[in-house]
Amino acid sequence: MSAVPYWRLSAFYFVYCTFLGAFMPYWSLYLKSLAFSAFQIGVLMSLFQVARIFVPTFWGWLADKTGHRVRIMQLTAAASLVFYLGVFAGDSFGWLFGVMALMCFFLSAPMPLIEAVTLQHLGASESAYGRIRLWGSIGFIMAVIGLGYWFDYAPIKSLLWVLLGLKLGIFVISRWVPEPPNVLQVQTKSSVWEIVKRKEVMAFLVACFLMATAHGTYYTFYSIYLVDHGYSKSAIGWLWAMGAICEIMVFLTMPKLTARFGLRNILLVSFMLAALRFSLIGWGVENPLLVFFAQTLHAATFGAFHAASVAVMNRLFQGSNHARGQAIYTSVSYGLGGTVGGLMAGALWEPLGAVLNFGLSSVAALLGFVLLWKWLRLANDK
Repeated sequence: MSAVPYWRLSAFYFVYCTFLGAFMPYWSLYLKSLAFSAFQIGVLMSLFQVARIFVPTFWGWLADKTGHRVRIMQLTAAASLVFYLGVFAGDSFGWLFGVMALMCFFLSAPMPLIEAVTLQHLGASESAYGRIRLWGSIGFIMAVIGLGYWFDYAPIKSLLWVLLGLKLGIFVISRWVPEPPNVLQVQTKSSVWEIVKRKEVMAFLVACFLMATAHGTYYTFYSIYLVDHGYSKSAIGWLWAMGAICEIMVFLTMPKLTARFGLRNILLVSFMLAALRFSLIGWGVENPLLVFFAQTLHAATFGAFHAASVAVMNRLFQGSNHARGQAIYTSVSYGLGGTVGGLMAGALWEPLGAVLNFGLSSVAALLGFVLLWKWLRLANDK
């Protein structure tokens, strides 16, 4: 990996995922402190996912057309930072809705772009992706653990300043990432739409949508659910961190896992374990050991799933379709799927309760498993 800017790419994953580690577990607690209803919290927490439905595809198209993927990352990181400043000017539902919508429009762009940039730098060494991506998991772990202890004593409103510092860090580090070489030289014969229409691609994308939908309740209400059952914020931080620690192990071993089992089999196991995980969270919250074990399954439901999915999209969308392929994956899964999952959780959390909501998550994961088992086939895969 001597020719690959390993530390520059790793640093961007680190700071971006550190922001996510501060935002995802604790922003819902900040919103709850403002006395918002479960539905309002679900709506606001879904805005990041809503932006990821269409926005990454636009930025991916622009990046593929211009070849300036890193430049676009830098511009969107700067714009997201500027709009975030609005959270200091008001805390009504309407105001935060507007501020978060604008912020998320630009915040959703850097991740699919850095995925494309990283894979372009790696070239034929795509299996080394996990060694770079694991630094994102390290940043996430540091954020969820550190802030968990911090919020046991400090007011949740201090989260606003933490996120501001991390957003500034995202912009600064983005200035350090180099453009990959020759991003416009390889032109593909098939259009993006022609690739998407293939049945195995459609099945894969729908399955990714279902996996993200299954995580909607988890990302929106997991912290609130644990607080309501007597878990301290530091304990919640450690539980979030345990998931990220386990995913690091997957990223480190992904080349060996892929060579031995193949991407399709890794995805099938990930979906089965997702169904188990959400059932355990819903039914076993009173048992800390079950909750702990469920978090270790994050290694499969995010770590293995995400690494395998990025690799699948890298095979399916190549050359001039590269950034758009990663953007479509982000839009369909974390964008559309995350939005549907978050909004459903917000609407159903109070009338159905936690157990049934997490049960629906398990059903969504099982449906994704069926789609992949029946239709996904990959060339040169086990």
